[in-house]
Amino acid sequence: MAINTNDATRARAWVALALWGLSAPVLARLLREFGTPEAVLATPPTRLAAFVPKAALNRLQSPDPERLATAQAWLAEAGHQLITWDDPDYPPSLLELNDAPPVFFFVGRRELLSRPALAVVGSRNATPQGLDNARAFAAALSQAGVTIISGLALGIDAAAHEGALTSVGSSLAVIGTGPDRVYPARNHALAHRLAEKGGILSEFLPGTPPLPANFPRRNRIISGLAQGVLVVEASSSSGSLITARLAGEQGREVFAVPGSIHSPFSKGCHKLIREGAKLVETAQDILDELPILLQASPPSSIKKMLSGAAAQDSGGAAKNTGESAPDENTKGILTALGHDPVDLDTLVARTGHSAETLQIELVMLELQGRIAALPGGRWQIR
Repeated sequence: MAINTNDATRARAWVALALWGLSAPVLARLLREFGTPEAVLATPPTRLAAFVPKAALNRLQSPDPERLATAQAWLAEAGHQLITWDDPDYPPSLLELNDAPPVFFFVGRRELLSRPALAVVGSRNATPQGLDNARAFAAALSQAGVTIISGLALGIDAAAHEGALTSVGSSLAVIGTGPDRVYPARNHALAHRLAEKGGILSEFLPGTPPLPANFPRRNRIISGLAQGVLVVEASSSSGSLITARLAGEQGREVFAVPGSIHSPFSKGCHKLIREGAKLVETAQDILDELPILLQASPPSSIKKMLSGAAAQDSGGAAKNTGESAPDENTKGILTALGHDPVDLDTLVARTGHSAETLQIELVMLELQGRIAALPGGRWQIR
């Protein structure tokens, strides 16, 4: 039987069970033993003691009334949904996991939960090139019908969602707060677009704040929903490497976009590639490795677009910005910039121009969208 907000009694039982704060494996054992959340709730604590940690027994018969009311109020709103293991729309890919969430809160398009999907993750402090790459890969894959999964964080996550929302595959966000919270607040407008055109899901009860421990925990769902994970940019300590590791443990493919050997945001991707992740330069590289992502062959026009996605990578075809062709002086500066972040002193040495002349030229190029200013007084071609 599907759980929805019209089945208020059963929904309340699931929420009360979630309030116990038990791990997914423990909840799974309880449900296998007793059958339904109502039956679990009606079981005496003395019998539950064989399945539930002792510290949790005190919470069994008295769920927090305020948190229960908050969850029920959220579920009462139009479009807010509770999806459980016995719901036909529960994602099949999550059922493969040993620690799949027995219940999660959802808003958006339920059909996306069963679509072929790829997770796209990376640095929160991404470079302009990294953001462009994330959007390009996500848009190309979404055009091919692939749903893009990410975590609604700043940086690569947000760029991937934005790119995917432009086409048919759309995007799902797995968040580390309750479904009634948007974190970070800067992604509020993006969250609304996801709720309308894609989906947002959370295993955490409404009212749950952005607790640090919950973000690594939700990463298993990001990778578990997908057939593979693409890491676009990551430092050697990036949390996206946790998602990549979980993907490998779950039997998912791991892909990584290479970058400059001088960039700290490429070190995580290069580490993954050394460890066996597949180096990719275009969206078509991913589809070639994971044909399951394509329910049907895309039209030739889409194939052409896919092979060109991320053409502005470090191999670097020029963007069509609508500006006139650069003059020789501008070409010289762009050549001197190369593909790595460069500071002003280095550009002076490479071009022979004065610092004053270069500063004027660099500002003009930034206004034209050809280059981006980076922290620390450095510049990089977009």
